[in-house]
Amino acid sequence: MTDSNDNIRLDKWLWAARFFKTRALAKDAIEGGKVHYEGQRCKVSKTPELGAKLTIRQGFDEKTVIIKALSGQRRGAAEAQLLYEETPASIKARMDAAEHRRIIRASQLVPDHKPNKKERRDQRRFEQMNQDY
Repeated sequence: MTDSNDNIRLDKWLWAARFFKTRALAKDAIEGGKVHYEGQRCKVSKTPELGAKLTIRQGFDEKTVIIKALSGQRRGAAEAQLLYEETPASIKARMDAAEHRRIIRASQLVPDHKPNKKERRDQRRFEQMNQDY
């Protein structure tokens, strides 16, 4: 880990903190508005500062983290977790959202098999018949 005087780009920090597998993915996420620095959209070349708050959206999850250390080197997951701290509110919101998704998924009917050719044909016929009315 380096001291705060080094100029590290935000995409490089996100890559080193293991939020993204490559710097290109980190860059695309920042440019796509999936990463907010102190509540504002930012550029890839933004220099992160200690204590700054980042909001990172990945898939269904949105994490709010506080930068604890700066590093431009990608190391093991245990060392990467020392670079940031996720806020308790963020952890609770992610857990609640995951539980909600689990409940929704459990309430949906899941077919026990993939439809075969006859079942697909019958389904298409049924949909066309209902479309005409």
